[in-house]
Amino acid sequence: MTHSSETPFINPAQTWNARFAKDGYVFGTEPNEWLQRNASMWKPGSRILSVADGEGRNSVWLAKQGHQVDAFDISDVGVAKAKRLAEDSHVGVNFTVATCDDFVWPQDHYDGIATIFVQFADPQLRARLFGNMVHSLKPGGSLILLGYTPKQLEYRTGGPSVPSHLYTEGLLREAFGDLDIQVMDEYETVLTEGDGHKGQSAVIGLVGVRR
Repeated sequence: MTHSSETPFINPAQTWNARFAKDGYVFGTEPNEWLQRNASMWKPGSRILSVADGEGRNSVWLAKQGHQVDAFDISDVGVAKAKRLAEDSHVGVNFTVATCDDFVWPQDHYDGIATIFVQFADPQLRARLFGNMVHSLKPGGSLILLGYTPKQLEYRTGGPSVPSHLYTEGLLREAFGDLDIQVMDEYETVLTEGDGHKGQSAVIGLVGVRR
């Protein structure tokens, strides 16, 4: 799931349900390129969590790679579409409808966590979310993250227009101080992820391993 509102959502579940109720898949059905490029670090059969998974494009792709995948999203409409995508792809994903705070974060449980364009979170929620992700990784488990940087405000091809929701290298290094950061890459790319992410974009990617 990602975010393209002018202001923080007053009712996030209602907002995302309305968006995902439209025909087709808002962000397409193909996995995010950053995730696809880096996920080879996870051995087949790994236990992976896809955070705020939306309509399932990333979780279903991870399941196709032979992983045991959990995924959650706040939108029951999005999760229903994700389940259909998994069925059509003949893979199993353990889907849950939950907020980032309500999801049950098992300690030292996951070999990997994917968090792709999860930028609806204000700084307080983001701090709790990032802390929970680190808490749920096994020692040696790894996080793959991608988000928009402040330069994205110039492009407006997706993502939030709320500056505090955007990522910088300094913010990510501070937030993930308990990880060994193996990759930190700030770059520009042309995204073609449905109608939700389309065009020149300014992003930052991180790969980190829990100590």
